[in-house]
Amino acid sequence: MAAAKHVIVIGAGIIGASIAWHLTRAGAQVTVIADSAPGGVATPNSFAWINASSGNPEPYFRLRTFAMAEWSRLARDLPGLSLAWCGGLRWDLSADELEVYAAEHSSWGYGIERVDRAGAARIEPNLAELPDFALYVAEEGVAEPVATTKALLADAELRGARITSSTVTALVQKGKITGVDTSHGLIAADEVVIAAGVGAPGIAATAGINLPIETPPGLIVHSRPYKRLLNGLVLAERLHMRQTAEGRIIAGSDFGGADPGMDAEATARALFAATKAMLRDSDGLELDFHTVGYRPTPVDGFPIIGRAEGMDGVYVAVMHSGITLAPAVGLFAAKEILDGERDPLLAPYGLGRFAQ
Repeated sequence: MAAAKHVIVIGAGIIGASIAWHLTRAGAQVTVIADSAPGGVATPNSFAWINASSGNPEPYFRLRTFAMAEWSRLARDLPGLSLAWCGGLRWDLSADELEVYAAEHSSWGYGIERVDRAGAARIEPNLAELPDFALYVAEEGVAEPVATTKALLADAELRGARITSSTVTALVQKGKITGVDTSHGLIAADEVVIAAGVGAPGIAATAGINLPIETPPGLIVHSRPYKRLLNGLVLAERLHMRQTAEGRIIAGSDFGGADPGMDAEATARALFAATKAMLRDSDGLELDFHTVGYRPTPVDGFPIIGRAEGMDGVYVAVMHSGITLAPAVGLFAAKEILDGERDPLLAPYGLGRFAQ
């Protein structure tokens, strides 16, 4: 019987955790290396919206809807996962743009409902400002990002994965990638997965691999835990918000967060004031803290998922849509790494597209 393949996963955010969990379940020997707490850098600062919403060409929509279904499968396989299909109410586009989005995505099978002011009030009765026209997608949801990442890593560890805190300083090459050099020494492996988010380009560059990624900042405000004011996701003009499982209202100027500007504290205070004004019965709602996350975003806006061409032994998984895509990326990466099978849904998202 062949020995289990040893795979190093660099990164303990939602993508690295999902890949590690799926590899471990498939029988691989897995080592997760991270220089931050579980959740990584981007994941804890995520709005955590699971969706296949507007702005997506159809191939990307298909990948995202597959990933949404995979979230339900993941929740069955990992009971207690912090996942809620709470629905999303949006009017953050013009009426014409909302109609174009609704027509296109409905034709693709997305469950969009048009609602008027009264319908919006039934869905979110605590909104102080209601739109005349909005769209509602009941199948959208949220996964509490850090809790979900911790659950994936804990279960992977129970199944034999090794989770280690260290800094990867270089990929090791001997004709192919054979492991990593870390702040605690060399670790050999059959394959290395780079799922380190904003840290991925620097790690890849040690083996001459260029990852064309931008890292725009996004500020999100977090209230102290409060009584239930929101039922689901609210995507209003210049204000996206939801309420977490522990009762915190979190909000950004969009789901990616606000531009922190020159004074992040002032930006946070202004954003929280707008959030509070948007909600009825919010007199006791208090700002607790704000976060500024840096989103690992490939320059064309789409994920990089797959082996680096011309360099054996290394697999890259870096994207902005980490929360939505995590279960699908974990499933597909494990199959490709262990069995050599690349899912057709990943066809547009290899690193090689940037060389053309």
